[in-house]
This record gives sequence, C-alpha cells and structure tokens, in this order.
Amino acid sequence: MEIRSVGVVGAGQMGNGIAHVFALAGFEVLMTDISQEALDNAVALIEKNIDRQVSRGKVSAEDKAAAMARISTTLKLADLGKTDLVIEAATERETVKQAIFEDLLPHLKPTTILTSNTSSISITRLASRTDRPEKFMGFHFMNPVPVMQLVELIRGIATDEPTYRTMLGVVERLGKTAASAEDFPAFIVNRILMPMINEAVYTLYEGVGSVKSIDESLKLGANHPMGPLELADFIGLDTCLAIMNVLHDGLADTKYRPCPLLTKYVEAGWLGRKTRRGFYDYRGDVPVPTR
Repeated sequence: MEIRSVGVVGAGQMGNGIAHVFALAGFEVLMTDISQEALDNAVALIEKNIDRQVSRGKVSAEDKAAAMARISTTLKLADLGKTDLVIEAATERETVKQAIFEDLLPHLKPTTILTSNTSSISITRLASRTDRPEKFMGFHFMNPVPVMQLVELIRGIATDEPTYRTMLGVVERLGKTAASAEDFPAFIVNRILMPMINEAVYTLYEGVGSVKSIDESLKLGANHPMGPLELADFIGLDTCLAIMNVLHDGLADTKYRPCPLLTKYVEAGWLGRKTRRGFYDYRGDVPVPTR
C-alpha cells in the first residue's frame, strides 16, 4: 500500500518532530491536538526548526515552503480518518492511547494503518483494542525526531507482513534507519537505556557520586555525548519513571525497580527541562545540579 497522507495525534515534542520529517519527505500531514494553542505552537516550532536547517544548507528555501504547505491542523480527531497512516504520539499513558484509537475507529478507511510512537507499551495489547490488529505497529521515533536517525519498528503478535513492509518503506522514504524489535517491554533502545539511567539515579541516591561527577564520568569515561542524569532531564523524568514501571511490571524482575529518588523527583514535579528543574536547575543562565 502506498502511503501519501499521514495523521499525527499530539502536537507536543514528539508529534511536531514527526510532522516535521514527514512534511519534508513529501507526505501530506494532518496534525491534531486538544488545544489550538498547542497546534499553533507546533507549526511555529516546525517552521523555526526547518529555518535552522535552511541556514545550515541542509534544506532549500523552496523545500521549506513546500513542506510547510503540506502541514495542516485540526481539533477534530475524526478528521484523521481519511489519512493512509495514523501515528499516535500522545502522552505515555496506555488509557489515553486506547481512548484515542477507540475514538478514531469509526472514522477510519479500511486500509488505514495505525501506529503508536510509544516508547514501552505493549503493541499487541494496544492493537487488540482496535478493529485492525494486523494493520497496527509500533513506530518509535527518537528525540529530537529531525536529528535522530533511528526508528524502532515493533510488530505486535497479529501484525501482518504487508503492513511491516509498508512501514519499512516509509522509514526509508524519511531517510532514516529502521531497527526491527519484538514486542517486549520497552523494545530495544529503552530496554537498555532506561536501566542505565535508573542505575545512575541509584548511584546518586546512595551517595556514590554527585550529579556532576556521575555525568562527567560517563561523558569522559565512556565517551557518551550526554551524561545519564542530563539525558534523563532531556527525556523527562516522568517518562523515565513510566518506562521503568513498564519494565518492572512487564518483566517482574527486581533489577528494573525504579529508584525511589526518581519517584521523589517526579512527585515534586521536577521533571527535567520541560519544568525547568530536574537533576539540574535550568532557571538560570547555566544549568546547576540540584544535588
């Protein structure tokens, strides 16, 4: 099946990045959110980010204009029913995702492929609540979407081969690289990355090192571009905690137990960059460690 039009549910950090790369790759993009302000902000941010690509010579002014013309927005979820591919990029809560797909189902074309950008939730379980589990996949982009090369493709137990092949072709058209993952908690990237971040939080919790020494150790000792606590702030501590809970619940192994300090930061509303406080305080000119 040829994919020409794409519906994106959610205009947040991931949703606007997904809309950005699809529009540049020549797809018609229809983006929805519950707030007009969120949609307007997303379109403005996409334009700003493509302008940055133009200034670096990666995108021409003509391509930018064409991409922006391909993006439209709506407050009505039902409007996405006419698209060939729907990508759900809402908050990382299963009940929210299920409700979105439930509301979409009556309006979909029979051929529409459904996907979720979830970073950890069972694709098989999400698909089972729809009328087309064979046309349902995990489509997990990395953040920031325009920069990161990888897309995880996750097949549920019912996903058929034509759907998988179609999505492989979409990733190729985006100029990105697909990594195929089986449908187990947190898939590949977060199955490996989140326990590392959680262990860094335990290292802080137990007083083995400070925020600064932990991040410097991994940057200079393991050649990571960003320290694990700095990365946690970038991802969002609430997202990190949610993924650790999915791993802990889904695999029933104590090695995935979320660190109590991570839970405490989330309870305080210190979620990282998006709230301007996490393991670092971002309210000044330079980020300052909070421990």
